[in-house]
Amino acid sequence: MKNNLLFIFCLILIIACNKEERTELPTPVAPETPKLDTIPPSGTSRIPATPQRIGDKDKGWEYLITGDYVNSGPPLALVQTFFGNSPNLLNRTGDNADLPYRFNAVSAFNGVKVAAPNCLTCHAEELNGELIVGLGNNSFNYSQNQSGLNNLIKSSISSFYGADSPELAAYGPFDRATSVISDQTVTAVRGVNPAGKLAVVLDAHRNPSDLTWSEEARYNIPQEVVPSDVPAWWLTKKKNALYYAGIGQGDHAKTIMAASILTLQDADQATEIDANFPDVLAYLKSIEPPKYPEAMDASKIIRGEEIFNINCAKCHGTYGDQETYPNLLVSVDQLQTDPLLAISNYGLGQFLDSYNSSWFGQGENAAQLVATNGYVAPPLDGIWATAPYLHNGSVPTLADLLNSEQRPTYWERSFDSNDFDFEKIGWKYEAKPTGGNANIYDTTISGYGNGGHFYGDQLTDLERSDLIEYLKSI
Repeated sequence: MKNNLLFIFCLILIIACNKEERTELPTPVAPETPKLDTIPPSGTSRIPATPQRIGDKDKGWEYLITGDYVNSGPPLALVQTFFGNSPNLLNRTGDNADLPYRFNAVSAFNGVKVAAPNCLTCHAEELNGELIVGLGNNSFNYSQNQSGLNNLIKSSISSFYGADSPELAAYGPFDRATSVISDQTVTAVRGVNPAGKLAVVLDAHRNPSDLTWSEEARYNIPQEVVPSDVPAWWLTKKKNALYYAGIGQGDHAKTIMAASILTLQDADQATEIDANFPDVLAYLKSIEPPKYPEAMDASKIIRGEEIFNINCAKCHGTYGDQETYPNLLVSVDQLQTDPLLAISNYGLGQFLDSYNSSWFGQGENAAQLVATNGYVAPPLDGIWATAPYLHNGSVPTLADLLNSEQRPTYWERSFDSNDFDFEKIGWKYEAKPTGGNANIYDTTISGYGNGGHFYGDQLTDLERSDLIEYLKSI
């Protein structure tokens, strides 16, 4: 019951370290950092930078873990009773000290204290038993429809506090949003995220002029749920556009506050929340990736860096003292990974037009959603920690990513954060003969394919081993 209750609180926020000492390596002379070509490689285009607001990272962290950007949920006392004394992993004080890290204790619109889900619902994850803020959650199970559970929670609040109670009213905005998204954001397998579909559903139920709630959807919502992995927050500092297909352009602070659309009263409240999100963006940009916790081979790193600079740097940038990052959008024809996520953006014309003409797309600091024909080659900082790989999380390890012939068609992992494969770099898994179980990743399903990104196939086994050693170090 606890896991199910946590699931329904987590589902609505999807829009939108390692403290062990690293083994010291000798300081060899690394290959010279190459200069990136001024002309993008064939099949790619550069995404230009746009001005971004400046914020205070410390204020951003505080607002992230205590703020009221989502201000509806079950009564605080009820959640505290249900979850007991949760570990205070964020070192918070007051009412927040006893809550799971995924919830903030805030006041609802009517003054009732509630436990509202926060951004760490999707943007924090345990790895090797340690919580890493900014690592995308890759273990939640969105493959089950939870509308019945939401009704049960609402009934429980009504029974405990009364049908006309302020507590039930405070739960109202959360309830109305969850009621319309629960049966429209169900994924085929566990571990992937339906963020794109969630954004469409919530936008369809908002009036673009003032962001007030619309009981009826304003346009037809596509039936398909396209999966995605959750990218690491620490990559934000290098990106000119957000999300895998690079559709999040313009003002990034306004883009990342979109989770608040779940419980917003209107555009006036959105403006109040927006004032805090340049600080949140500053915090995101301050996060450093976790360092690889095991010993590494310095000579292999040197060889791997040279292989990387020759084969990978033109799209993924360079690392070290003179970092570069080209912000390249790679066409689906060139990349050949599952195209559904990118292609689906072109089928969401009503959503894109609605968002861009709404409060989010207007004003001095306008955000924009722009359909693209490919995926952004991401920065690779901390890539060792971000398994599974590709935009849909279809490849369990780096070794499999760099050798497409050994990628499993059906694979199952334990979802235990300690079940990490330090040899292949990713999650330990078992290949299966078929799918049909939500715990088994099925790459034959549209949107879940594991093809493409064949660039590692041309390397020898030794070269791939050296490249992986280098990737551990960045």
